Amino acid sequence: MNQYHVSAGQLSRMRSNAHISTHTIDMLCNILDCQVDEILCFHKSN
Repeated sequence: MNQYHVSAGQLSRMRSNAHISTHTIDMLCNILDCQVDEILCFHKSN
């Protein structure tokens, strides 16, 4: 992921379903050439 400038911390947060920034989401969409709704799903918490 160094080629895409994704840090180890960002990868760790994604693996553990932790908070990621909108910057990271934007970066992933650019890397994967996709839209946000193709990689994220919103689940309303109770």
